[in-house]
Amino acid sequence: MHTSLCGHAVGNTTAYVEEAARKGLQRITFTCHIPMRDPRFLQDGTRMRLHELPLYRELVETARRHGERLGVEVLCGIEAEIHPHDAFMEDMDALLRSEPFDFVLGSLHHMLPAFREWLQENGHTSDRDIVAAYFDCLSTAARSGRYHSLAHPDVIRLYNTLQAPFLAEAHMEAIDHFLDAVQSAGICLEINTSGLIKGDFVVHPDPLIAAGALRRHIPFTIGSDSHRPERVGDDFSTAINTLRPLGLTSLTCFIGGQPTAFYLES
Repeated sequence: MHTSLCGHAVGNTTAYVEEAARKGLQRITFTCHIPMRDPRFLQDGTRMRLHELPLYRELVETARRHGERLGVEVLCGIEAEIHPHDAFMEDMDALLRSEPFDFVLGSLHHMLPAFREWLQENGHTSDRDIVAAYFDCLSTAARSGRYHSLAHPDVIRLYNTLQAPFLAEAHMEAIDHFLDAVQSAGICLEINTSGLIKGDFVVHPDPLIAAGALRRHIPFTIGSDSHRPERVGDDFSTAINTLRPLGLTSLTCFIGGQPTAFYLES
């Protein structure tokens, strides 16, 4: 879930908690976009600035106290960035070391200038090359130790970085290498239900990718990527029921950086 500090979300944090309580959720985690110094990560309305981080903590703390009254545990996470250039990550790494986040979600925002410029500089112009480079970057991220889970792992299908529609079956070599890296690293992938309301209206990750992850016993976190209170927890049952026949039996959450698995009711 996001906060208004990111510039493209609305509503106060207590409203997100109230929606969670209304939908019977017992625990939620805010994961607003991490501050980044380089302007190529700073399109209008993309993320909070570094000086706003104390305010983010304050907003989440307000939500936590409100959640105590409503029976909803509120945790403080962050949506950290993924990029192939380590130089871009140095300030972010320092922040992650200094802030005791419950949960660090890793995201590669391929639509931002930072990544699109990197693609051009490295000659990745065809869809096949772009997809391979994208999943290779995610593989490196999985091995980096920075992240607990990788967000919307097939978001490359959105936002017009590719010329043709993304079909997972056309890129399975790159996807399988990525899933092997995630399995080896022992981190999670995110089930992100925002995929059901945009683009090709399919949950992230595509069921074909999710099936490969489940065969490798990769654990999943789940999020609705809420940018407004009414989206909190939306489509969780739809996503779970889609992936349950593929072998999904449990979900994972992080508290104080430590994973806890909980099993789905049969």
